[in-house]
Amino acid sequence: MDIITSHLNADFDSLASMIAAKKLYPDAEVVFPGSQEKNLRDFIEAFQPLEIKRIKEVDLAKVTRLIIVDTKVPGRIGPFAELLTGRKIRIHIYDHHPFHKGDIRGELEKIETVGATATIFTEILKNRKLHPSPMEATILALGIYEETGCLLFPSTTERDLLAVSYLLKRGANLNIVSSFIKMELSMEEFDLLNELIQSSQEMVVGGIRIKVAKAAREQYFGDAAHLAHRMIDMEDIDAVIALLSMEGKILLVARSKVPEFDVSKVMREFGGGGHPTAASATIKGEALEIVEERLLELIRVNVKPEKVASDIMTRPVISIQWDVPIKEAEAMMTRYGVNVLPILRDDIYVSLISREIVEKALFLGFGKSKSADFATSDALTVGPLTPIREIETLMIEQNQRFMPVVENERIIGAITRTDLLRTLYEEFLRRRKIEETVSKERLTMGRNLSSWLKDKFPAEIFALLKLSGEVAEALGFQAYLVGGSVRDLLRGEANLDLDIVIEGDGILFARTIGEQLHAKVRTHQKFGTAQIFPHPFKLDVATARTEYYESPAALPKVETSSIKKDLYRRDFTINTLTVKLNPKDFGILIDFFGGQRDLREKAIRVLHNLSFVEDPTRAFRAVRFSERFGFKISKHTENLIKSTIEMNLFDKLSGPRLYEELLLSFKETDPIRTLKRVSEFGLLKVIQSNLVFTEELEATLGSMHETLSWFNLLFLEEKPETGVLYLMALLSGLKEEDIKTVMERLSPSPRVKDMIIKGIVSARDVVRKLPVRDPVEIYKLLHTLKLEVILFSMALSLDRQKKKVISRYLTELRNVKTVLTGDDLKKMGIQPGPVYAKILRELLDEKMRGRVKSREDEEKFVKHVIQA
Repeated sequence: MDIITSHLNADFDSLASMIAAKKLYPDAEVVFPGSQEKNLRDFIEAFQPLEIKRIKEVDLAKVTRLIIVDTKVPGRIGPFAELLTGRKIRIHIYDHHPFHKGDIRGELEKIETVGATATIFTEILKNRKLHPSPMEATILALGIYEETGCLLFPSTTERDLLAVSYLLKRGANLNIVSSFIKMELSMEEFDLLNELIQSSQEMVVGGIRIKVAKAAREQYFGDAAHLAHRMIDMEDIDAVIALLSMEGKILLVARSKVPEFDVSKVMREFGGGGHPTAASATIKGEALEIVEERLLELIRVNVKPEKVASDIMTRPVISIQWDVPIKEAEAMMTRYGVNVLPILRDDIYVSLISREIVEKALFLGFGKSKSADFATSDALTVGPLTPIREIETLMIEQNQRFMPVVENERIIGAITRTDLLRTLYEEFLRRRKIEETVSKERLTMGRNLSSWLKDKFPAEIFALLKLSGEVAEALGFQAYLVGGSVRDLLRGEANLDLDIVIEGDGILFARTIGEQLHAKVRTHQKFGTAQIFPHPFKLDVATARTEYYESPAALPKVETSSIKKDLYRRDFTINTLTVKLNPKDFGILIDFFGGQRDLREKAIRVLHNLSFVEDPTRAFRAVRFSERFGFKISKHTENLIKSTIEMNLFDKLSGPRLYEELLLSFKETDPIRTLKRVSEFGLLKVIQSNLVFTEELEATLGSMHETLSWFNLLFLEEKPETGVLYLMALLSGLKEEDIKTVMERLSPSPRVKDMIIKGIVSARDVVRKLPVRDPVEIYKLLHTLKLEVILFSMALSLDRQKKKVISRYLTELRNVKTVLTGDDLKKMGIQPGPVYAKILRELLDEKMRGRVKSREDEEKFVKHVIQA
């Protein structure tokens, strides 16, 4: 005998799932294991949707298969729990609650993380084309609406909405649904809710606010779960547990809004179950006071601690010794972009000094005085395990904007107002499930992207990232995936150019992971960077660092720092996004500087107003990213670019850095559009003062693009240097001396410099001599030139006849070879010497002109030359 059953105190999700299961197991009997909620009893009495057997009518000895829906907790299936021991029977389970230790296991387990078990069955029926009748669709909709709070509970998923949509198409009656899903409270429910609120007591565990409420009724009370939801909304708390005593039983209903408190774990201790956010249990034969006492103890044990100082602090901290002069303290603040400096005596923390105090001391002429003389020695400090809520209170009440984190008298980190505000804001978003859409997907501050990493990256890369976090954890470091791979992940693309930043020793990390993977490791001690080469990938590793510029456009000075400071030195906000890799927080997205916002708004925005002053090449990079991604450059960023040009800061810019940026622009974007934008900002004159974007230059660039497209389509194996070609096109309108000046400025390799300077001259000469009809003359004109020069000549030839001549050379003439070789001439009795070159050259000329075609023709021609 097959039996379909559910949990005690069955609800609409139970009934809906049992009815759907009946369509999958038509010969099975539907049996409730015990009581049902009042609403459900009323519905069954009114509509009698199917034949339901009483538990007393079932001979348990004859049951061979048990189909359990909407639960898998042994204590919740009533008398059917006897079947779990002794003789073996087949068990099939359908449920939307996650597995826990001690759950029933079956030969078939369909467990999905959705809002209702009815959703799982709706999907199964739809996929198997077992379409429900209108009444069945209505009952399934009732199950989903009730279990998800009319699709409003946090446990609701997209799949629940799609299931309801399908059921409506199959004739689900929302009038029936609304009549059984109560939105308003009855007078009895209102009285009970009032009693629960009046009796509630609040407890704070690990910073989590939980209310425990209790009430008693002599007679059985129907569904009380929605009252817990009402309480949690009205009281603005993190969690609520209601104890309701009635008819010799105690009903526990628990709701939680925070991940730190998984109420399903508490309910399982009482034989119940559910989700981390919603769970319940029924207890028989125990006093309310004893249950309450045990409940309070379980709450204290099961609440995870909230974040503490060490979770959000910045480290390492820029600090100074007590005897450093005020003037030097001011220089350090400016160099590192900080407003507060901890003061140490040797390694011991003693006080703080702020920029405001430093500036006043300088104004009053105390530039040579010791920093400790003006420092605040009574500033509050916290330890690494101090809860965030306590830190919040201290910083607000004491108006302290910088909180040192001290352990054993040594400063190990610091929390700024920005750190605190960001943490509180992330908490605000997380608790309210606020999500924003970016690239047709959802992004949330602090969201876990581990599933995205797994979906977008190859399995080997995902495993490498997991290993990186584990190795960092073992070394006591923090590991972060940063840069373009994170940016493009959120844009819906896979970028396998992987960069990992280590808060700790990046080189030690690289060597350790290299040993485990038996991979080659290349280190750069001076910069604290390394490259790991696990075949077939490459992993760039860097120690978290900060940098400062001793003068505008100079190369930066680099020092070890924190991940936040490391990201602050980057060019644009969209490139500051990072993902944590340590096992505890693997996949957590960190956004210090609004990168998600700018991805959503498709904006290129610098991090601070001196960004282009420090590194003017970022102006070219802004245009490159704008064109590559189709983003706009923010108005403020545009103004900063123009200001940088007005200050003539590009004159000090390193030529090689500018050269590399130009090559990247030609490689990653449409060069014509990019150079046009560069010209609009006045940046072409940075390359050469006479360089102007004209219609003639645009035509040359367009011709270069057409030429490359044609060549790449025909010759897949040959890869000309695209960047060099576009640079030749860009400079083609300049005089030869101006081109040489540009080459000196950009400082490419001697080979590239020679190719560009001579190539432009050669290409002009080729264009001037074309068109030529004789294939031999065409060959002589082009065969000594590099491929890039030939292609540039073709691009420079705006006349189609000239293009055809070069096209003929590339597709035909350059591949013409004689069959006969020097060895063949020797066999023909010709004495070796300069005559060989003359004979073979003349033979090649004849072959290109089509006068000789076969080996016999070539031999005849050679004999004719000899006789002549």
